[in-house]
Amino acid sequence: MASLNKSIQAVIFDVDGVLIDSEPFWRESEIEILAGCGLLLTEEECMLTTGMRIQEVTRFWYTRKPWKGPSTEELAGDILQGVIGRIRDRGVPMPGLYETIRLFQTRHLRLALASSSAEFLIDTVVDRLQIRASFEAICSAENEARGKPYPDIYLTAAAKLGLAPEHCLAIEDSIAGVTSAKAAGMKCLAVPLPELRGDPRYGAADSILDSLAEIDGKLLDSLEGRDEIEAV
Repeated sequence: MASLNKSIQAVIFDVDGVLIDSEPFWRESEIEILAGCGLLLTEEECMLTTGMRIQEVTRFWYTRKPWKGPSTEELAGDILQGVIGRIRDRGVPMPGLYETIRLFQTRHLRLALASSSAEFLIDTVVDRLQIRASFEAICSAENEARGKPYPDIYLTAAAKLGLAPEHCLAIEDSIAGVTSAKAAGMKCLAVPLPELRGDPRYGAADSILDSLAEIDGKLLDSLEGRDEIEAV
């Protein structure tokens, strides 16, 4: 029998690739900026670092293909600015985002954000999409000692909501994000890129979806164990 006190009371969203279709912007900016140092990356190579903090991305590539010139911190800043500019110019919500937020609100679920991105980029996204008022807490992993796949950012988000992690549901697009949420003790819905969906590591998620539009009351009930409760 599932316990009623295990019910989901809050939903914590990742930002890039969950709220907004910004992952292509990250790849574009990384390819453009790192090419200036002689590092020629493909989009497939950029996907290896999906979910990491941008400072971790530039350090990742420097340890594998060192360059002379700007530091990894300088390049991280340049990449970030490139992404912010693209979001301001071309950022659009992921399919089903607004409907999903309304669904959670009708079920009186509290909402928060937990992103590997810098606070300034998160602010750019929520303002572009005009959804700031929907979220009680906005958390950036730039303020954590460790980024995803470690659980720190999700534990911080739960603490800001005043909830135990097991009462929170995370929504993620990256393997690092799924790993982070599950390590924090949360339920997790994964919405991966189509080209990454077959990666077996997404199996750690409680459900794998094609888009946010697949989230409905029946899915939420199943995550809360209500079917089991009602059957007893």
